[in-house]
Amino acid sequence: MFARKLTVMRVDAGGVSHPCLLKWIDNFAMRNFTNDAIFDDTLPVADGLMEAGHRVPLDRLQPAMEDWFRRKGYIKPEEKMQIIEESAWPRCAR
Repeated sequence: MFARKLTVMRVDAGGVSHPCLLKWIDNFAMRNFTNDAIFDDTLPVADGLMEAGHRVPLDRLQPAMEDWFRRKGYIKPEEKMQIIEESAWPRCAR
């Protein structure tokens, strides 16, 4: 179910990326807060790391997390969220 590995970053006003805290990601992932079944297949793992099922649309996840984090006061208006799927990361040649 949690086949996708995601990096969840907060990008500050200067463009510097920071891993989102596990407690923020966990807070978002609790359905009773988001009330959106599409995000049920998410599992917070560590600061800046989340696992997700294939049915979780990243194009909806990023703005939903950004909106939730803003409403909770975790990120400032000039900051944004960046979610990167592991498979999208460049691979090192072996």
